[in-house]
Amino acid sequence: MGIPILKNSKVFIACFANFSTGGPELLHQLAYHIINDLNVEAFMYYYDFDSNKFKTPVHPEYEIYNVPYVLEIPENEDNKINILIVPEILSSLSLLTKFKNIRKGIWFLSVDNYYLSRKKDSFVKRVVNKISKIIIKKPLIDFDITLQEVLEKLIIKYDYRKDPLLKLADFYLSQSNYVINHFKDLKPNYYLSDYLNEDFLKTPTDLSKKENIVAYNPKKGFAFTKKLISLTKDIKFVPLINMNRKEVIQTLQRAKVYIDFGNHAGKDRIPREAAILGCCVITGKRGSSAFFEDVSIPDEYKFADKEENISKIIEKIKDCFENFEERYKSFDYYRQIIRSEPQKFLEDLKSIFIKEDS
Repeated sequence: MGIPILKNSKVFIACFANFSTGGPELLHQLAYHIINDLNVEAFMYYYDFDSNKFKTPVHPEYEIYNVPYVLEIPENEDNKINILIVPEILSSLSLLTKFKNIRKGIWFLSVDNYYLSRKKDSFVKRVVNKISKIIIKKPLIDFDITLQEVLEKLIIKYDYRKDPLLKLADFYLSQSNYVINHFKDLKPNYYLSDYLNEDFLKTPTDLSKKENIVAYNPKKGFAFTKKLISLTKDIKFVPLINMNRKEVIQTLQRAKVYIDFGNHAGKDRIPREAAILGCCVITGKRGSSAFFEDVSIPDEYKFADKEENISKIIEKIKDCFENFEERYKSFDYYRQIIRSEPQKFLEDLKSIFIKEDS
């Protein structure tokens, strides 16, 4: 059983205005494919647009999708023919209370953001990190690790099964197997993941030009990564920070290894970007990285972020350096899965949203 799309159905996809991260890009990709592959009318529904600061609610990075938008859903469009899809953060979920008749769906792009969006001091920490990255070129607070205990408490405090906002939805979408497993009591829950930008999928990498470099994302699991760096003066670590897309690609093309000991709140993109550009990928075991279906790498490349594992991780990094041509092959299956994701996304989309004649 899928979600019926009637002849005159319109799909509205809620998104914070003028905001650029992986989540909003995925929301724009969804709208793009609904329009161009399902041949159904779709609109970005931008909220919290500040017309005093911006001329348009469309972030420049998403202009390429050429998706029409609305700032409000007209009252006459609040009917059972149409569909509204919102992401899992509190500001988006709150939009569901404005409408009585439109069919409502929630797309869980992350587990963590559902809970953290309910806690004000987590927002403050994000702001502090943004400022510190401008001034000292790195995050001041390791968001993932320092908030791990807070997250665990929030999961208990905000039992999603009792959330009245979640009960307003008619259906749910999940970006990863980890998300589906966490919100397992929500029904019907459909798997709809994502895929990498073509800039990564179609960029060839010359493996002979790889260097003994470890790339990492300082936004994810930095407290643990700092310990690795401090104990390995003979290894060059390069943070993926203050880089545009081209610079990220060039860095990952040079690196032999990418490490990520973050929370993996959803099926993160950078590990996939690193793998497709020829890196060996080493992760922790938090969140989606604990699910082979989400991070499809051999278990020997996954380590719990504990101090007793540091020497093993360093040994694995050096092994990847010294035996790169052979270790590279360990990620053939992962790269195969990543390359198949665009087609898988379309297949899942068409199986979830079923077009009807009337």
